[in-house]
This record gives sequence, C-alpha cells and structure tokens, in this order.
Amino acid sequence: PYTSGTTGHPKGCMHTHRTVMHTLMAGYQWFGIQQDAVYLAVLPFFHVTGMQGSMSGPLQSGATVVLLPRWDRDAAAQCIARYGVTSWTAIPTMVIDFLMNPKLGEYDLSSISRMSGGGAAMPEAIAQKLLDMGITYVEGYGLSETIAPSHINPPDRPKKQCLGIPIFDVESMVVDPNTFQELAANEVGEILTRGPQVFKGYWNNPEATRNAFVELDGKQWFRTGDLGRVDEDGYFFMVDRLKRMINASGFKVWPAEVEALMYQHPAIQEACVIGAKDPHRGETVKAIVVIKEAQRGKVTEQEIIAWAHANMAAYKSPRIVEFVDSLPKSATGKVMWRALQEKEAAGA
Repeated sequence: PYTSGTTGHPKGCMHTHRTVMHTLMAGYQWFGIQQDAVYLAVLPFFHVTGMQGSMSGPLQSGATVVLLPRWDRDAAAQCIARYGVTSWTAIPTMVIDFLMNPKLGEYDLSSISRMSGGGAAMPEAIAQKLLDMGITYVEGYGLSETIAPSHINPPDRPKKQCLGIPIFDVESMVVDPNTFQELAANEVGEILTRGPQVFKGYWNNPEATRNAFVELDGKQWFRTGDLGRVDEDGYFFMVDRLKRMINASGFKVWPAEVEALMYQHPAIQEACVIGAKDPHRGETVKAIVVIKEAQRGKVTEQEIIAWAHANMAAYKSPRIVEFVDSLPKSATGKVMWRALQEKEAAGA
C-alpha cells in the first residue's frame, strides 16, 4: 500500500502476510466480531483502513459486506436502513458530511452498533452528534506503515479525541524528536512504535527507510512523524503531524487542535488550518473554511475570526479566514493540507 501523500510524495510500504494478518486478527479479537455482523464498506480497498476494516476483516469473520463503490451520503444512509448495517469503518471527513445531510432524519439508522475509524482526530462536536444518535465512535490510530491500527480505544472504555492504547504485542512511547529521550506523561513529542505489524521498509527507497527507524537500547522503533502525548492511563492522544507546526511569534500552534475547536461553530462544515507569512509574527494562523450550505451568505469571515478569538487562546485563533466551496481531498478522503499550504506559500 502507498502512503496518502499528505506530507509529501506517496511511498510504497513493503508488508508481508504476517504483518497484514496481525492487525486483521487483532481487530477481530478486539471487537469480538461475529458472523452476523453487517459491514458498510465505503473506504477504498487500496487504503489500509478500508482493506483491513471493511474487506479482510469481514471475510475473516464470515460477516456480510454491503459495498458502496463511491461515497454518497444519501446512498450510505439508504444502505444502513435497507440492509441493517451494524458496523461501519469511516474517517472523520466522511462522518462530518454524513451528519450534515438535511434528510438524515428520514432514515432508520438504529441497526448500527459500532462505528470506528481514524486518519484524523474526530472533532468532539461531531462525536457528540453521534452520541446523541446513540452511536459511539471508537477511534483508532495507524498508518500505511503499520497496515492500519497500532492503537485502538477499548470499546468498553473509549476516550474522546483519543488514539487509544497499543494493540496486542505493540509497544509505543512518546519521545523528544531531537534527542529521542522518553517524555513524561502528557508531554508532547513524537510517537514511536514497534510491533509485529510494522512494515519492512519503503519500496525502492532505502534512504527513506533508514530515516523511518531509530534504534534505542537495542530495539528498532518506527518513527511515525506524528506528535502526540500519552496520559497517566496509557492512552495516546494525537497533537499533529511533526511537519505541520505553525510558529507564531515563538508560540507553537498545532493546526489539528485549532481545527477541532472550529467545528464547534454552528455554521462551519469543514476547516483546514495552515500557516501564513506575517511580517511581525513570522507566521500566523489561517483557516480555510467551508460554510454549511444553509448558512452561506449569513456569516462573514470577520465574524468567524471574532468567534475564534473569543473561544480559544489568542495565539492559536486564526487571524485570517478564507471561505471556499470545498477542501481538496485525497482518494482516501483526507484533507490535502499540504496542497493548501503550498498554494498559500506560492501566493505569498
């Protein structure tokens, strides 16, 4: 499988039957999947989450797959109602669009017993909407390099906006990305992981393979490139991609955190936060926002800026807001923040 390319050119990840089977069987045991489960398969099968969570997983357990070849929120709701879908693996961007459907109340979604996914932190406001519908969204964490999950929330004890805990036979820790010293609980650093599902290297790219691993105390660890923290209970939390940090007047701003806060605004459908050049601060925070269709023309960029300033720390709140009709997304549904960042840099 290839990496999504949100942080650079896609790279082929070399996996074996053993690495692939590890996450497959771990998910099977973790969720206690039975033959009577009915899966809605929407994520593409070339993507590790779709491949493991919507294809190989159901095949392993003998469950039913309802296959939706292309994302359509109305068709997804129809499939859930018609076929009694019980399990759905979906990424946050997909869930956001699904919940924005004004006709959603017309469908019977009561069959769903579990929704799970990852790819980005689920905004709390969106997770709460699902809870209001009686659906708990179980978040997990993994990369193409780990063939889907290395961490999952325990289904009976999930935490909000949380990556979960390491799955069977996986070790993880948070370290200083420069010194590789392990950090204390709740300190932010790079997430390192090791386990049976970690890939063998990048296809025809030995330099990238060397850079992806670090040896500490005789053990080889995979550098995820993700910044996070681990709490006192051993649950891991994502902060952002290591390469996404915005440095505004010396303050570190994590775009993913700002994006999650912006979803609390009732008019915002989607948001992507990037860094913009600023003559005084060096960099400043810019939000590229999609407004809900019913609210378009009723709210201004300046009103969003004022709301953000009132609802988050001053150094984090966007100084610039730009309205767009849609955000660019990869084939796997991830927002292509790098493309927006490069466009901003070229314009500046």
